Amino acid sequence: MIYESRIYTVLPGRMPALLARFENVTLGFWEKYGIRQVAFFTTIVGESNLDLTYYLAWESLAEREQKWNAFQSDPDWNSARTASEADGQIVANVVNAFLAPTKFSALQ
Repeated sequence: MIYESRIYTVLPGRMPALLARFENVTLGFWEKYGIRQVAFFTTIVGESNLDLTYYLAWESLAEREQKWNAFQSDPDWNSARTASEADGQIVANVVNAFLAPTKFSALQ
């Protein structure tokens, strides 16, 4: 199992729009494509309170490539994402990393 860490830095005032998009739209598409979320976090104290961090679980990088590309190319997802930005851009930046748990990690 590998994990993907994704950190979205949102534009000021746009966190509610991003959270609503994940809760009401994105998670449904992930379910459709078998994308497994591990956890979502907003930053309370840290470098920026404009960050949303979440983790996805993958069996392999090949699984990630296949499922993520299918999700990203879904025309209904692209329409929903565009509609969610009717009031303006939401995300300023995305940083992701792929992580492997250590043998002593509680999360395998």
